[in-house]
Amino acid sequence: MNFNKTIPELSVFDINKSKNFYLNVLGAKIEYERQEDKFVFLSLEENQLMLEEIHDNGWNIGELTYPLGQGINISLEIKNVDSIYQRVKEHNITLYRDMKISHYTGANEIIKQKEFLLQDPNGYLLRLTN
Repeated sequence: MNFNKTIPELSVFDINKSKNFYLNVLGAKIEYERQEDKFVFLSLEENQLMLEEIHDNGWNIGELTYPLGQGINISLEIKNVDSIYQRVKEHNITLYRDMKISHYTGANEIIKQKEFLLQDPNGYLLRLTN
């Protein structure tokens, strides 16, 4: 397995609820898991995330309350954003921002992305795009 150079590790309130969301709603797959640590390493196409249930691991620098991850959105580029959007709608997940086409100024070009945003069960803001 190839590991990305940057892989977010998200602290979560309930590992099973979070796994259900990422696997069954978004369509991610488990690369490996340490059940005794309530930890899972997931991939969604070329995206990689680690999830670990909150415990006293010495890494938490403040109180963890909902919504987690305030001030950050995690962009997940996928091949077929429409299929995940449809699956999210079928699971009756409330969207933070509905599907739209966005234009962003890049270094030497305008970047066009089809995207929507939603929060995972812990409040992390996910931006799914292609």
